[in-house]
Amino acid sequence: MESHRCVGSGQCVMLTPDVFDQDDDGLVVLLQEAPPEDVHDDVRQAAMTCPTQVIQLDE
Repeated sequence: MESHRCVGSGQCVMLTPDVFDQDDDGLVVLLQEAPPEDVHDDVRQAAMTCPTQVIQLDE
């Protein structure tokens, strides 16, 4: 089974730009490994919106 990979859709960046960014290739970059509680709902939404489901949360 092939592992899921970021396809650079940018949904996570649009939802939580303080937590996620994209590199020069358009792939996700995690800016905050432990984001503040006030953005947890947005981070959950980013994980659910990710087309490849590559974002996983450890709550």
